[in-house]
Amino acid sequence: MKFHTGVLFLFIGSFALLAQDATELPSAPSASQQQSHAQKAAPPPVQQTATATQQTQTPPPSSKSDATQVSNDAAQNQPSQTGTTSPAASNQSEDDSLATIRHTVNEVNVVFTVTDKHGHYVRDLKKDNFKVVDDNKPPAEIRSFRAEANLPLEVGLLVDASNSVRDRFKFEQQAAVEFLNQTIRRKYDEGFVVGFDVTPEVTQDFTDNTELLSIGVRSLRPGGGTAMYDALYFACRDKLLKAQHVGPVRRAIILLTDGEDNQSHVTREEAIEMAQRAEVIVYTISTNLSGAGHHGDKVLERIADATGGRAYVPFQITEVANAFAAIQEELRSQYAIAYKPADFVSDGRYRSVEIVALQKGLRVRSRHGYYAPSP
Repeated sequence: MKFHTGVLFLFIGSFALLAQDATELPSAPSASQQQSHAQKAAPPPVQQTATATQQTQTPPPSSKSDATQVSNDAAQNQPSQTGTTSPAASNQSEDDSLATIRHTVNEVNVVFTVTDKHGHYVRDLKKDNFKVVDDNKPPAEIRSFRAEANLPLEVGLLVDASNSVRDRFKFEQQAAVEFLNQTIRRKYDEGFVVGFDVTPEVTQDFTDNTELLSIGVRSLRPGGGTAMYDALYFACRDKLLKAQHVGPVRRAIILLTDGEDNQSHVTREEAIEMAQRAEVIVYTISTNLSGAGHHGDKVLERIADATGGRAYVPFQITEVANAFAAIQEELRSQYAIAYKPADFVSDGRYRSVEIVALQKGLRVRSRHGYYAPSP
């Protein structure tokens, strides 16, 4: 009887030790938890660069699917510019984020200019002087309308530095420097400089210092082929779309080139789509001196028209400075309207926009549409 009691105590003691050890070991996560942790830890895919010279920059995508993916990511900011998202917002639950998106995307902001039959800017019009059509329907509500002569600017200067512009490059540099000196206001506007041949090169990042911007322009050296569409795509996606700002701004790109492209990975329409998603107005200045009807000039006209900008075709190199001066004037002579679209759906599709002046003889120039955010 004593022997059996000792065995019983020994068995009970061993069981207690096993139970204590079990409580000290962490429990293994379930299969669903492991999958969740793996998804959170997995880094985002990294795009491979096409050449060694592109390793210090984010290159444009090499396929339509890449462009579409980047565009869908960017589309969450469309069609409203409501400022940047605070870091705390990233800790919200998925439901909270979706609710925020639904609250902010139902307002469309459009910047436009009005000229008379002589091409002079008209700056004293009111909301009732215009009719707005969004996706073939009048908007549900006009939320704001104002003349914008002093809205802060985010300006990207894209300069063709390929061999095709070598003979007139120094004059173009000087005209660009004068434009930046007269346009960028300290502590109010910002600009950046990108030179491009086969690849885009940022010679001066965002700054309000015109001296640094001038150095960025003068440091450009011509040589190589031309990847104009890649440079425009890069400037819109990696610079203007990601720029940190507080409050509304006017985003513009001045594209100084002959319009010829022989090296880009993205197409012209993909570059235009990225500019539309980033709400960027593109002004183009042709450097062709071979006369009207040049193929490159028509390409530049297409880019400017699709984004609400304007294409300038100087007849001689000395008129490039005049084109820069005209762009500066237009940037200070615009209207901004914000409205709520009728029957708005976050379906990722392109929605057309038309702004019409009710007074005869007036011409309105604006972007032709925007992309709704994806569901």
